[in-house]
Amino acid sequence: MRGNLGQTIIILVIGTLLVTPAVSALQGQGLTRTERKIHHELVMLPFYDVFDNLQFRVEGSTVVLTGQVTRPTTKSSAETVVERLEEVESVDNQIEVLPVSSRDDDIRMAVYRAIYYNPSFTRYAIRAVPPIHIIVKNGNVTLEGVVATEADSNLAQLLARGVPGAFSLTNNLVVEDPS
Repeated sequence: MRGNLGQTIIILVIGTLLVTPAVSALQGQGLTRTERKIHHELVMLPFYDVFDNLQFRVEGSTVVLTGQVTRPTTKSSAETVVERLEEVESVDNQIEVLPVSSRDDDIRMAVYRAIYYNPSFTRYAIRAVPPIHIIVKNGNVTLEGVVATEADSNLAQLLARGVPGAFSLTNNLVVEDPS
């Protein structure tokens, strides 16, 4: 990357129309052109879905990719699209590929149904990639993304906790506008 991009952290809720609070806050301060390009390229990844979580941060001349994905191709595609950007000199790809597990797949689908089949989440479910991302690793569930209200965050957590077979639940959902 050319120029000083600082230590900006941008959390991606890729493929959604709802922008994360970290990105929203930064937009108020102004994202750099490079950060907008990185975000756009990651948003456009073809196999990114509700069961993946991608994040990036810019550290000087390096873009650090982090998060969790269910397919190795999503990890490699993220790195490829970011390193193709003219402004990017190097990419540190720390994205974790989640282990293959039919049990985790069952939990993912059960949590998805519990949340997105609930009438309170219809406005989220109609998006190409819904904004609540469901990460399951070894039976442990993490909710990532952005919701409009604290009540939505609490309800998503409650619904996910009701799914049998999950060992634990971490709710990392962020409220878009806490007021």
